[in-house]
Amino acid sequence: MSHPHPELSPPPALAEGGLRIVALGGLGEIGRNMTVFEFGGRLLVVDCGVLFPETEQPGIDLILPDFEYIRDRLDDIEAVILTHGHEDHIGAVPYLLRERRDIPLVGSRLTLALLEAKLTEHRIRPVTEVVAEGERRSFGPFDCEFLSVNHSIPDALAVAIRTPAGLVLATGDFKMDQLPLDGRLTDLGGFARLGTEGIDLLMSDSTNAEVPGFVTSERNIGPVIDEVFRTAQERLIVACFASHIHRVQQVLDAAVANGRKVCFVGRSMVRNMGVARELGYLTVPEGIMVEQKELDDIPGDRLVLVCTGSQGEPMSALSRMANRDHQIRITDRDTVMLASSLIPGNENAVNRVINGLTRWGARIVHKGNALVHVSGHASAGELLYVLNMTRPGNFMPIHGEWRHLRAHAKLAALTGVPDDNIVIAEDGVVVDLVDGQARIVGAVPAGYVYVDGLSVGEVTETSLKDRRILGEEGFVSIVVGIDSSSGKVVAGPEIHARGAGIVNEDFEDVIERLEAALQDAAGDGVNDVHQLSQIIRRTAGKWVSDNYRRRPMIIPVLVEV
Repeated sequence: MSHPHPELSPPPALAEGGLRIVALGGLGEIGRNMTVFEFGGRLLVVDCGVLFPETEQPGIDLILPDFEYIRDRLDDIEAVILTHGHEDHIGAVPYLLRERRDIPLVGSRLTLALLEAKLTEHRIRPVTEVVAEGERRSFGPFDCEFLSVNHSIPDALAVAIRTPAGLVLATGDFKMDQLPLDGRLTDLGGFARLGTEGIDLLMSDSTNAEVPGFVTSERNIGPVIDEVFRTAQERLIVACFASHIHRVQQVLDAAVANGRKVCFVGRSMVRNMGVARELGYLTVPEGIMVEQKELDDIPGDRLVLVCTGSQGEPMSALSRMANRDHQIRITDRDTVMLASSLIPGNENAVNRVINGLTRWGARIVHKGNALVHVSGHASAGELLYVLNMTRPGNFMPIHGEWRHLRAHAKLAALTGVPDDNIVIAEDGVVVDLVDGQARIVGAVPAGYVYVDGLSVGEVTETSLKDRRILGEEGFVSIVVGIDSSSGKVVAGPEIHARGAGIVNEDFEDVIERLEAALQDAAGDGVNDVHQLSQIIRRTAGKWVSDNYRRRPMIIPVLVEV
């Protein structure tokens, strides 16, 4: 079972007739899915998604894959294939198209429609090619066959990639719901046919590899949602992913059955449901929808709001309601239903929202106390089923954190895939498929690229460390006027602190220490601004640490006179 090494060197040239696979995201993490395939000097990209920031990344809006590996080879890209329309698979496309605008985007009708709506906001008009399950298209040397898979968004696809190096099946995100709401099953017959043909490398979704059994059918949720509607006293607020069209359809159906009007709240929710309705993926009964400006005229017991914020996102509609920062005010007669799964890393944010809503008296219904959501990812039983059906020559778990990848690799070993043919990689690790054998051959840079407002890639890990220190420890600024020639103090030191928990009266002691340290430095002939700043930082930092057991950011400001 091959696995990455922390000191992997850059990969050698790709062997003639070999296929190279490099994941720039999605391995060892939930999100940022992007995989680059190379054959004969040409590239094919599968998915291009974002990762959402966690609490230790303050101020960050999105995290992108690092395009550095392909930046000098953008003209070699034949196409970007998008398996489905979730943000963790399409969210970084606008940033890739900034590098080369005419890269063909290939995907299902809904996936491309959701992406085009997003690209309109970026003022990008893309080159698109719609494909459907059962179709087969060639992009340069890559012969691609598309298969339907069931997921928590309609129109999801798996892709089989044929090259002279072999056949690769990339499942994308999938599950095997046998009674899907839209009747669109995962193409198990197609998977079996490809297995009979001979799959040289299976790359399969690992998100739920630790969960035993099979995922519950979406149909089982309908009666639970209907019960929540019947028992809601007044307003019902449903929070879910802005792309979960199936769940929104269930809410619309329950609203009709219980005589309620529906209002979509949140820009992404309004945009995505508008696209889904226009394409026929969402059936909206006549007269059920109302605008937000009409809410005051509708009795609470006749209203349901569908909004974003099920992951505790700080600026989402639900978070703002919990913080009393939204025009919709939560009361003790409201019911809030969180109809989504919990993305790893978001637990604290979601709990804060639940506590905030509960503070105002709302009744909260969530996955922990009611069956209001089922996962969109195959559990271990389904993953075993696919492994046994496809009988791949090599296996590479994708789409998951380390524990998910390891668990999926163990499932593959149980089904008979030889240990030497199971490749556990992480972002940036280079895997070559040559003569039917997949092996790790090196690594390329694949770090985080942060989006902060309008800046892309300008925020570094050092910047984030500074932000964390400022947020947790505060800062102390020390302003000193010095003689430019002698380095002697001519004014100050003047000290200001914010968030450091230090009272101004205590500064007299450290001012004396600073004056003494600077006087000694001047006596030694030190007049370099950088050296004097370091003396100030060390002296003040030691005093704060000794007296307060804190480590605030010390910011010396030297004014030369």
